[in-house]
Parts: sequence; C-alpha cells; structure tokens
Amino acid sequence: MAHTVNCIKLNREAEGLPAPPYPGDLGRRIYENVSKEAWQMWLQHQTMLINEYRLTPFEPKARKFLEEEMEKYFFGEGSEKPKEYVPVS
Repeated sequence: MAHTVNCIKLNREAEGLPAPPYPGDLGRRIYENVSKEAWQMWLQHQTMLINEYRLTPFEPKARKFLEEEMEKYFFGEGSEKPKEYVPVS
C-alpha cells in the first residue's frame, strides 16, 4: 500500500515514493516529504542541469553539485535554471 505525504514542493497531500530515492539523511527527508509527482519534476530539472552544464553524474564533483541542487530544490530557495537555458519548443 502506497503511503501519502504532505508534499513540500506541491504543498498538498499526495502519493509518496515507494522507497528513499537517495542514500542517507537527504534520501530519508525526501521519502518523508516529497511526492512521486514532485520527484518526477526534480528528475526533469536534474536532466536539464546535467545537459546544460554538461555534467558527468558519476564524477564526485558533479554528484556533489546535483546533491546540493536537490537540497535547494526541495528544502531551500529552489534550484535555478542556468541563465543560458532556452526551453525546447
């Protein structure tokens, strides 16, 4: 049975994730406070960051950057799009 969370991003009750999506304390906080829908929104944002900044996710520096952006996206002031970002039409 799926659990529900009071989603911090959507500001409403919604279906939660089936398991913590990330290791450690950050993953636990996301599991307890972020909905499936908001997690999908993050994955799209993360993909845009990876593409725009040409990150290699297995590199420690890139992983640290993405973790910091994830923290900001859900629990901070938000993760900004790169200034040069132009959405695909």
